[in-house]
Amino acid sequence: MSRPDVAYDARRTTHMSVGMQQYARELAARIPKLAPDLGFVPFGSGDNFGAAEQVAMPLWMMRERPRLVHFPSPYAPLVVPAPHVVTIHDLIDLHYPQWIKPKARWYYRTVIRRLARRARFVITDDEATAGDIQRFYGVGGERIAVIPLGIEARPIRPATHARPYVVYAGNRRPHKNLATLIEGWQRVDASRDLDLVLTGPQDVRLEASRERGGVVFLGELEHADVLRWIAGASALVHAALREGFGLPLLEAASLGTPIVVAEGAVPRPLRPVVRTFAAEDAAGLARAIESALSDSGGELVARAREVASGLTWDLCAQRTIEVYRRCL
Repeated sequence: MSRPDVAYDARRTTHMSVGMQQYARELAARIPKLAPDLGFVPFGSGDNFGAAEQVAMPLWMMRERPRLVHFPSPYAPLVVPAPHVVTIHDLIDLHYPQWIKPKARWYYRTVIRRLARRARFVITDDEATAGDIQRFYGVGGERIAVIPLGIEARPIRPATHARPYVVYAGNRRPHKNLATLIEGWQRVDASRDLDLVLTGPQDVRLEASRERGGVVFLGELEHADVLRWIAGASALVHAALREGFGLPLLEAASLGTPIVVAEGAVPRPLRPVVRTFAAEDAAGLARAIESALSDSGGELVARAREVASGLTWDLCAQRTIEVYRRCL
């Protein structure tokens, strides 16, 4: 076998978020089709921090001598004996170190910093994270490529529910600010029927009600079912203090669902087409939800759909290929 042009870490590991796994999967499926001239070889096995990652992967790189390695998440071997590119989706943990374990703080401050500083290019999803990479890791802007995530437009049958509802799709880490989300929903005009639907398992700490609505837990869902619930919602609500890109926001835009999101959690392409509120301002969140519920014209929704139509996984893969070619 000839020397690979690009060796791609194709693993799906336990430390990768759902969004990271989807990104890695979408690129792995598209890049070989869009760049058939590149010798693109998926590799890697095992979970993060184990012998397969820390020993077997470097030995494979030393033996096969790929011209470039791409790690689509920041979970990589401590020793990378080849030129490499790494994708860093966010550095939220460095903004809120009080919410992560000491080992994770060390990993972000030391291991990922070294991985980024030694990379030929660092790929990220949004300008805000590009600024963080420069600030925390000292990587020059000329070595950072901002490539927005994408979607694949397809017909979706909206979910049906007994009441109108707003939906939150995501994990429940502290920076997601679910306390403000729930309080803001509770402050919405009491005359309205409105449930709050949350992806993920039931949690007594998040159980709440309002005069004409309650919190509904969806449990663990397949991605297609999450999209159905987003499509059927009166609005997608997102109160995170900070976000890398927020793929559910782009998916909501594509599906024609109004978006209500905290100011610090909006990806740049969507900033002009969403309703925002100051993080931790529950009253402001309630007003933004009421505005979305009352908007009969849907101008923002139409503009958001137009933005989303231009952000596809094929475009994300094509721009990633351009980074490869610059490195090669």
